[in-house]
Amino acid sequence: MTVPPVPTSAALSTGFDLAFTTTLLLRLLNTPSPTGFTDAAVRLLEGELDALGLSHTRSKKGALTWEVAGTAASPHTTFSGHVDTLGAMVKEIKENGRLRLAMLGGYDWATIEGAYVQVHPQAGGVLTGTVVNTHQSTHVHGPALRDLKREQAVMEVRLDASTTSDAGTRALGLEVGDFVSFEPRAVLTDAGYLKSRHLDNKAAVAIFLGVTRALLGQPPVHTVAFHVTTYEEVGHGAATGIPAHTDELIAVDMAAVGEGQTSSEHHVTLCVADSGGPYDHALGNRLRAAARRAGLDLKVDLYPYYASDGTAAWRAGGDYPVALIGPGVDASHAYERTHLDALRATAELMLAHVRQG
Repeated sequence: MTVPPVPTSAALSTGFDLAFTTTLLLRLLNTPSPTGFTDAAVRLLEGELDALGLSHTRSKKGALTWEVAGTAASPHTTFSGHVDTLGAMVKEIKENGRLRLAMLGGYDWATIEGAYVQVHPQAGGVLTGTVVNTHQSTHVHGPALRDLKREQAVMEVRLDASTTSDAGTRALGLEVGDFVSFEPRAVLTDAGYLKSRHLDNKAAVAIFLGVTRALLGQPPVHTVAFHVTTYEEVGHGAATGIPAHTDELIAVDMAAVGEGQTSSEHHVTLCVADSGGPYDHALGNRLRAAARRAGLDLKVDLYPYYASDGTAAWRAGGDYPVALIGPGVDASHAYERTHLDALRATAELMLAHVRQG
């Protein structure tokens, strides 16, 4: 594992400590948590909350919630983000001892070709491997490799173990249904870019802890709840568990950067509509006003192939306005990248919003 440099800047005047947040984010990124296998990441967060002396609850579904009390009878704001990531499960142990995968979350098979993985047997421990295709060697297959369509049938995990048969792999303790996590390859560059798998959405979750610490130092006007879900990548993370007293829900997730989008790796974005339709206009305007107060260059964008925990909460009957914000992330659902500027700006927007009556 590459050990990246960590910024040493002091906490901002808002009380947000970027260095703490970045260090926590790197720890989260290196803690496997594909959808359905998130306990280790949630326990990491629980340890941070215990160190702060904050009470927290974990739902029967596995979501983690904590709260910071406000100073007035103002709205109860809930921020929701997810700690589950893209991943896979063992669909089949092939005759050659390699593993066929089933997706967890929505990604293109081509984006995981060459990825290092960890396979998590039921009995515990970890086996490593690499995602390859069935025609991986150009010296053997020639043009067939270039023409190969990357899809489930041709993608497999080559285990770092001496096995060439179904029986040999099962003897290692592996079975159909075991979870497979993609190694993040997290690197923080000297220029402040953080490139890694799973910035979606561990970046937001790390920001939650940084914002929590800032609010403990300077209490908000709003009462603020933080709700970390564990099934967002398969569409139903926040379908249950949002605190009953929530007056407004702000989903915090990555903002997709790319051609035709306004989102930027250096900024926070307000997403006003995605595949589920428009988000709440009035809440969006309150966030615009908070950005102006904080002197932030807020980007506004729409994502046609996107849904969030806010979408899930609304579809489950949530009776509150919903908005979606987040740091800009390039190459979403692949080997992603953002900049520390975007983490800072997202935290500053959250703090500006809940500190205003």
